Amino acid sequence: MTSSIVVVGSLNMDLIMRMSRAPIGGETVPGLDFSMLPGGKGANQAVACARMGANVIMVGRVGIDPNGDVLKAGLAADGVDAREVKGLASTHTGVASIWVEDDGQNRIVLAPGANGLLDPASIARANTMIDMAGMLIVQLEVPMPAVQAAIARAVAAHVPVLMNPAPAAPLPDAMWAQIDILVLNETEATAYAGIPVFDPNSAAEAGAQLRARGPDRVLVTLGAQGVVVVDGGGARHTPAKKVKAVDTTAAGDTFIGALATALCEGQSLDDAVALGQAASALCVTRRGAQTSIPYRRQLAPPTRP
Repeated sequence: MTSSIVVVGSLNMDLIMRMSRAPIGGETVPGLDFSMLPGGKGANQAVACARMGANVIMVGRVGIDPNGDVLKAGLAADGVDAREVKGLASTHTGVASIWVEDDGQNRIVLAPGANGLLDPASIARANTMIDMAGMLIVQLEVPMPAVQAAIARAVAAHVPVLMNPAPAAPLPDAMWAQIDILVLNETEATAYAGIPVFDPNSAAEAGAQLRARGPDRVLVTLGAQGVVVVDGGGARHTPAKKVKAVDTTAAGDTFIGALATALCEGQSLDDAVALGQAASALCVTRRGAQTSIPYRRQLAPPTRP
């Protein structure tokens, strides 16, 4: 039986407004349409793993409210084990306000709600699940103590850790060496490396700096410019497939889900990157977060030079 991927992270209801362009301060612009869809980096990555064929366990918190019910039902519909997605009466389910412009770029504001109450005690409930996992995936939309607790448990059980440090926040020094795979975009790479990351060369430089802090493999995603991988073999750039993006929401989460699934299947890192790029290329041609994440059967077999 294939081992599970445990995802510790956020669950949000996304409030999505499409517009031709974002307003400047004090300005009102007409919206083109509005939708409410399941999201949150943790839940998105869990769904992406599941749609790529992985066995997935989600650990997180929601409110006891209609949004929380919808989010849990959505995970269940994709076959994600959501037993450790507990409802809290003391707060609301997390909410993300997402503005999507005509060129596909997005701006996001988060109200964490129950996500902000995920704590080490919550993680301890899932210790056995982490111990038996093939990989742990974490992000930074939940409190750092919960992330630290999950990583510490995985390290003790010799379970590989994939960290997506988004949104960027200071990482404890000791955590860097506990990360096996670091996946981050150009904005996050700029924040952590302290140098502007805007193309494959600067991504390779930043990736090398970050790898020197402890992670075995560093992947810097560059949107339409592709992905730069830095590992023991050095740095290499894989260009992205050219598509017309209509909404980049969840593209990074889709890439991570496919990457993690392929690695847990025993595929090479380069083959896993190819699957991730194929999945994210299809994702950006669709609107929404979880609604845009493709199923593996929808992907053409990835090709590599």
